[in-house]
Amino acid sequence: MATGSRGAAPRWLGLAPAVFLLLWSGGFAFLKMGLAHAEPLTFLALRYAVVLAALLPLAAVLRPAWPSGAAAWRHLAVIGVLIQGLYFALSYLALDLGLTAGGLAILVSLQPIVVAVLAPRLAGERVGGRRWAGLVLGLSGAVLVIGARSAVASTSALGVLSAVGALSAMTAGTLYEKRFGTTHHPVTANLVQCAVGLAVVLPAALALEEPRVDWTADLLVSLAYLVVGNSLVSITLLLAMIRHGEVSRVSALFFLVPPTAALIAYVVLGETLPAAAWLGMALAAGGVALANRP
Repeated sequence: MATGSRGAAPRWLGLAPAVFLLLWSGGFAFLKMGLAHAEPLTFLALRYAVVLAALLPLAAVLRPAWPSGAAAWRHLAVIGVLIQGLYFALSYLALDLGLTAGGLAILVSLQPIVVAVLAPRLAGERVGGRRWAGLVLGLSGAVLVIGARSAVASTSALGVLSAVGALSAMTAGTLYEKRFGTTHHPVTANLVQCAVGLAVVLPAALALEEPRVDWTADLLVSLAYLVVGNSLVSITLLLAMIRHGEVSRVSALFFLVPPTAALIAYVVLGETLPAAAWLGMALAAGGVALANRP
């Protein structure tokens, strides 16, 4: 797929929400596994380095089209800074600074609401009353799931500040992609954005952390999942959905991340789910369905 305008939506895009939701939600469990064996920014820099090591030979074989013009390069780089550089780094740091996973999930779950507030001005979208009702219902369900499964208290104001920064970065990246993003070959887009992410994260890791990495089987499994499932597939699907749809609808999917992550933990790890969590899942699903109605 060459660089160009948004064009017609590809046929596979119909499956993108379900695949994105499963892979993105599963990443929380694998992230927790990996952070037990490496410092957060060091682990994220390692993740981007592995992505680049995998994509550079692939780019040499496939020879995908590169961005045409300075503006296309700039737009890709800005999205790389906002999502790969800032969102992931600040999320990792929030957990490392003492914010619980539940607290982080609640703050990041505000993203669809913030996008809906800003979308009319920044992306030219109208967000009607029915979609607002769906967004509020989805947020209520997400908060109910999180509250039923874990404590949300933070032991660090810096952890909360980092989570708010992550929320802001993802919101800005989502709106920027909707307004300025164009279609690129996925290998090209991921190469540029992960290279930018590495350029942002690596100096911070070297300055703030000891480069400790315990090369265990758990770390390798975690790294493999985050590289393929999150950095390569999930981000590609997310940006494609934003380009070909309304940003407020796509953002509503984030309400389903906490319930889906809880369900994956229930099935894979045997973690118990209180009755309130099941109710929250139903509310979140209903809210997203309402927000995505034409």
